Amino acid sequence: MVAATPMFLADAALGRLATWLRLLGYDTVYARNASATELVRRATADGRILLTRNTHLIRQRALPPHVLVTSDDFRLQLRQVIAVCGLTNVPAFLTRCSRCNTPLEPLDAAAASLRVPRYVGETQTAFARCPSCARIYWPATHVERMRRELERLGMGSPE
Repeated sequence: MVAATPMFLADAALGRLATWLRLLGYDTVYARNASATELVRRATADGRILLTRNTHLIRQRALPPHVLVTSDDFRLQLRQVIAVCGLTNVPAFLTRCSRCNTPLEPLDAAAASLRVPRYVGETQTAFARCPSCARIYWPATHVERMRRELERLGMGSPE
């Protein structure tokens, strides 16, 4: 269904899925308050695959590429999107802000140590910062759990 690296637009029911797609490196807009008409317009205008749980929405004519997500469980949602869109690898693990979708920028450890808990500043050396919302990221223990989850989903272990 998809060539190159796809971009997504997720509706209000798919916030956790949107977060996971961002963590995998996919450009994913989460349209929490958009109407059905607005979702279709934005997905079409931006060349995004529309991800929705809204069965009424997909009955519209002239829909952009889309996936009707059938499960409430984010793992099954992610598995469905991986299968339907032919996602076989992780494009850029942990390179997008999980909250606002902005690409992350490297952050010097000295600068990060002023903004993170003391223990983190003393034990970590790699940091990234979101230039939009200023959130700081570092490879904590949750990253290994995420890697295992991705292996179970058939995405392999991202670097």
